[in-house]
Amino acid sequence: MKIEVNLFASLARLKPDDAAGKSWWIDCDEGTTVSQLMVHIGVPEKEIKLIFRNGVMCSNEETLCDGDRVGVFPPVGGG
Repeated sequence: MKIEVNLFASLARLKPDDAAGKSWWIDCDEGTTVSQLMVHIGVPEKEIKLIFRNGVMCSNEETLCDGDRVGVFPPVGGG
C-alpha cells in the first residue's frame, strides 16, 4: 500500500532529497501502524509531538490504509 508522508518544521531535515519542500509516497505493508511508519522513515519518537492522519490527529498505534496522508510535527518552542 502507498502512504503520503509530510514532515514539518525541524523534521523536514529527514525528508528524502527529492521531497524537499513537499510530501512524498512510501510503500508499506498492509497493517502498518503509524509507529512502524515512523521507524521506517527514521523519525525519532522523542522528536514527534503531533501526528495527523488524513487531517485528523491520531495516535502512534493506528493502523494505516492505502492512500492515507500522514503529517508529522515536532514540539515547537518559542517565547
